[in-house]
Amino acid sequence: MPNIKSAKKRVLVAKRQTLRNTSLKSALRTSIRKFESAYATQDVEQAQETLRAAIRALDKAVTKGILHKNAAARKKSRLTKRLNALANNG
Repeated sequence: MPNIKSAKKRVLVAKRQTLRNTSLKSALRTSIRKFESAYATQDVEQAQETLRAAIRALDKAVTKGILHKNAAARKKSRLTKRLNALANNG
């Protein structure tokens, strides 16, 4: 445990930020999983709805500094590609 007051504060702040980041990352993964389950059932309407929510979650993660913008763009691209393949085949 640090002795300097500012270092003590940094420990507390880091702990709080870690909790926030973990929570947001978990919610992001959940939204992506919801899309994947809708995709697995071949339900185009449900997949479109959940993809919209997943893309929104990815964009929010970028603005909050949870995810790098290129990583989010890559994930959005891959998810959209899967939805388009489902829509074209189904």
